[in-house]
This record gives sequence, C-alpha cells and structure tokens, in this order.
Amino acid sequence: MGIIVPVLTLVFLLLTTASHAASKPRMILVGGYVGSWKVPDSPSNTLNHWAEANRFKVGDVLVWKYDAKVDSVLQVTKEDYDSCNTAKPLKQFNDGDTKFKLDNSGPYFFISGAPGSCTKGEKIHLVVLAERNNPGGGSRDGGGPMVSPVSSPPASTHAPAPAPNAAVGLNVGSGLFLTAVAIGLTMA
Repeated sequence: MGIIVPVLTLVFLLLTTASHAASKPRMILVGGYVGSWKVPDSPSNTLNHWAEANRFKVGDVLVWKYDAKVDSVLQVTKEDYDSCNTAKPLKQFNDGDTKFKLDNSGPYFFISGAPGSCTKGEKIHLVVLAERNNPGGGSRDGGGPMVSPVSSPPASTHAPAPAPNAAVGLNVGSGLFLTAVAIGLTMA
C-alpha cells in the first residue's frame, strides 16, 4: 500500500504534464526567420518548401515579420492563390507583425499584397493537421512544426529550424524532473 500512492501520483503528474505541454499554442515564425516574407531568391527556396517540411496543428499561431510600407499578407481562397488575385482576400494584414491563429484543420492559402510579388513566388500554402482524439491524455504524435523564435534576427544563411520535438521535450522533461523530486520528497 505504501508504494501505490507515490506511483499513482507519478502517473497522474506525468499525464498532466504531457497533456499540458502538448496543448500549448505555438508561435511559428513563417519561413523560420525574420524577413522570410519576400520574393524567393530561387525556386528551390520557397515558403512552400518550408511549409511542407513542417507540421501545423489547430491552435498554432503563424507570425509574419515584414516591412509594412511595402508589403502585406492576404489570406485567400485556393483559386485566388493559384491566380495571385489580390482583389478579394478573405483577410488582409498590413501591420508588419502579423499574427494569424490556425483555428481549423485543413488547407490555408496566403499571398503577398505587394504588386507582382505573388506571381514571383511570394506566397504560401500550408495544411493544418486534424486533431487526434487521445483519450489517455498522454503524449501526442510528436510531430510539431520546426519552430524558430519570433525575436530572432535574420540569419545570413538559412539554417534548418530545430527538431520537431525540441520544445515539447523541454516542457515534458522539466515536468518529469519536478515530478521525480516531488516523489523523492514524499518517500523520504
């Protein structure tokens, strides 16, 4: 009986910590660095390549950093994305520090509002994964987007973003350490 209470406490704390870490919304810098919202310098370095390499979930917040005097971000339909039509956006942002919450699973389409920029490749299409129903409240599938800090300065080279599980691992790892300390204290 003496070991059951600490074990049940550990299980409860592990599930609570993992569930809490997985449910936090993430701020994701579009393109992985400040200033990436621009006409791509080559066809192999587009924002769509970046989006394809990442996983986005409901609740994530996309962040664009750009010069509001010369550019904007438009959320558009697939048809307007394909034709670079800026005339009737679903939403328009021109503050230079745009934050957009991904409220639903499915495709999202964004183009530049600057004349001619979309046709030169300044656009992004991304897909938000459907939420998985995990009744155990335990760890999620582990596939989060490669997150770059919002406040990072532009890099001279475009290094890949951190591994998908880096941020979540730190949250869960910290909780595991604190749980182990708490159990150790209760057993002492």
